[in-house]
Amino acid sequence: MKKLIAAAALVAAIAAPAQAKQSSPDQDLAELLKGRVAEAPVRCIPVSPTDLSSVQIISGRALVWRIGSRIYVNVPRARAETLDDDDILITEPFGSQLCRNDQVRPLNRMSRIPKASLLLGNFTPYVRSATK
Repeated sequence: MKKLIAAAALVAAIAAPAQAKQSSPDQDLAELLKGRVAEAPVRCIPVSPTDLSSVQIISGRALVWRIGSRIYVNVPRARAETLDDDDILITEPFGSQLCRNDQVRPLNRMSRIPKASLLLGNFTPYVRSATK
């Protein structure tokens, strides 16, 4: 019995640091936006092929594009909780912009099985704060 308790304590001690390192999607987004302020949301953002491939996924929360000095955050209108930071995002913009109500589809990197399409919401631009 003592060996079982010792083994359980060892497993808990090993698992505790790993759990402590995990952060919530809100914490991940806050860290990404540290030192920035939000501007008025916009309906569309200009995107190039490079911008489309450099999207960052905040698991369960949002999609983030860095375009020039701005960071654009988009919270899909539904099913944001299905986003995983290890997904690949399939986008098919019409023209040179990505807009509210455009559809994007996360693709599971390991299984290559696409998830349900997501409708984009408005894009909130964030710029560096003038005061530091």
